[in-house]
Amino acid sequence: MASTSVFRPAFPSPTETEALRSALIDRRNFVKAAGIGFLACLQPDALMALERADAVYASGIRAEDGSFAVATVTERGTIVDRVALPARAHGMAFSKTSGHSVAFARRPGTYAMIFDPSGKSEPVIITSAEGRHFYGHGSFSPDGRLLYASENDFDNNRGIIGLYDARNRYARIGEYQTFGTGPHDMTVSDDGRLLVVANGGIETHPEFGRTKLNLDHMEPSLTLIDAATGTLIEKHGLPSEYAQVSTRHVDIDASGRIWFACQYEGPRNTLPPLVGHFGKGEALSFVTLPDETTRALGNYVGAIAVNRGENLVGVTSPVNGTAVTLDGRTAAVLKVKSIANAAGIAAAPQGFAVSSYDGIFEKTRSDVAWDQHIVRIGKPV
Repeated sequence: MASTSVFRPAFPSPTETEALRSALIDRRNFVKAAGIGFLACLQPDALMALERADAVYASGIRAEDGSFAVATVTERGTIVDRVALPARAHGMAFSKTSGHSVAFARRPGTYAMIFDPSGKSEPVIITSAEGRHFYGHGSFSPDGRLLYASENDFDNNRGIIGLYDARNRYARIGEYQTFGTGPHDMTVSDDGRLLVVANGGIETHPEFGRTKLNLDHMEPSLTLIDAATGTLIEKHGLPSEYAQVSTRHVDIDASGRIWFACQYEGPRNTLPPLVGHFGKGEALSFVTLPDETTRALGNYVGAIAVNRGENLVGVTSPVNGTAVTLDGRTAAVLKVKSIANAAGIAAAPQGFAVSSYDGIFEKTRSDVAWDQHIVRIGKPV
């Protein structure tokens, strides 16, 4: 598939210079936080890759022997370190305040593992409360004191955000409603006041595994919730004609605009919107992608990420193996790239880093299968 090229000046623009500076700070901060003990344990090739890296990421992996772990990886795809997991992971989150990362179990999993990528402290594994399971995503509060996790109150078919205290080994201290069904991804505003939740609208129950139980009467929505009280601030349901467009993933750009990505559960020959955005107090705006781009995504967006420094939005789909880059100002398609089994996406020093189920991370193949999401360990760009 042809890609739309983007002109770049011979010398870095101020935006590009700032992105490169942030990348350097990321790597320096990671190395400084890791300390001599961690660095001394690395293999020579991993240590060399880390010293040359501009950015560092974390992602769930499946090793050749079938075991699961979280891998720390450079933007060039070199694996620096691995931390064993009890089962397959899905989404990832990182706190730039505490330096902690978390890997959430894949739905309907019941564990989340919080770990220090620098290896200074032992991982903490938490389990979901009785009658709950994790939906695979969550986010830290900006001050690092709370971990929020999307959960399913499966007997009552209610979406829940679990609250976990980082100061007390992530003990569960409460929960909020998401005011919708099947919450998947969620994030937190930069000021920590708003929780943003993508309620996929799909009912599930662990007795039926991953089976979707209500595809004929889905109710997808996006909600804004007061982080201090759990009060609903806004709820945006999708129009009836898009009732089978499941809102799945979210990210926030530098202006505070919320971008969301969807997966379509309806007929294959229909081409619904898959990406949209909105701000607090605004109606949802859907991005009109060219039909060929929607087909390339296979009516399915598996991950979304914002590059704040370059004002870009990136999405991936493993269905037809595609990564798409949008202009964050105009939502115009800048690039469509074929990547077999494209999985995770996260902001890179320039553009986006993309992983695949086939073991490819930015053109480097490893003896692992990368899972659905990656997170940048450091200051977001």
